Amino acid sequence: MGKGGVGVITLVLGGARSGKSTFAEKIAYQKGRDMVSYLATAEAVDQEMSKRIKKHQEARPKTWQTIEEAYKLQDVFLSFPAGQVVLLDCLTIYISNILLKGNDNPSCHEEAIIVEELEGVINITREKNIDLIIVSNELGSGVVPVSKLGREFRDIAGRINQLIASEADEVYLCIAGLPVEIKEIGMRNLNKFKIQGDELI
Repeated sequence: MGKGGVGVITLVLGGARSGKSTFAEKIAYQKGRDMVSYLATAEAVDQEMSKRIKKHQEARPKTWQTIEEAYKLQDVFLSFPAGQVVLLDCLTIYISNILLKGNDNPSCHEEAIIVEELEGVINITREKNIDLIIVSNELGSGVVPVSKLGREFRDIAGRINQLIASEADEVYLCIAGLPVEIKEIGMRNLNKFKIQGDELI
């Protein structure tokens, strides 16, 4: 169905209104043109969110397949054909869906569920040579949340972003509409300070 077929995972990070979704859509279009599967994790919980979702839908090519799934991502990825181009928008909302599903006090249990689900998605992506573009919010640059729930959410989202970034082939950070590729330079800097045990190499 898709035209990508090389199994590249791309992570696009950014704050609110940073241009991350627009840039991710450009990547997806370049890879798959009209044959892209758009996996939306947001739920229309109120009128304002419904308007946001509708606005995003109208901005995308009409030929793109839109799939809405808030919780079971692996099931969706298992249904994709080999070589499909998939845009997942967004990872942060998926995390909040899991954390807040009947629970106002997220714990390591919910984080483990998220990690297991995403590791499964990555494995399926590699096995099927899916070109996957993931959009996620970079939350760590804002103010410290005043609530315990807010701080837990920020911390878990940060750790999940690190997990996906470590698996991704490309990582971009969008700032004021300008995307910067950070994976290559980030890995180069990390390799300067390799740690083995308790000692620097």
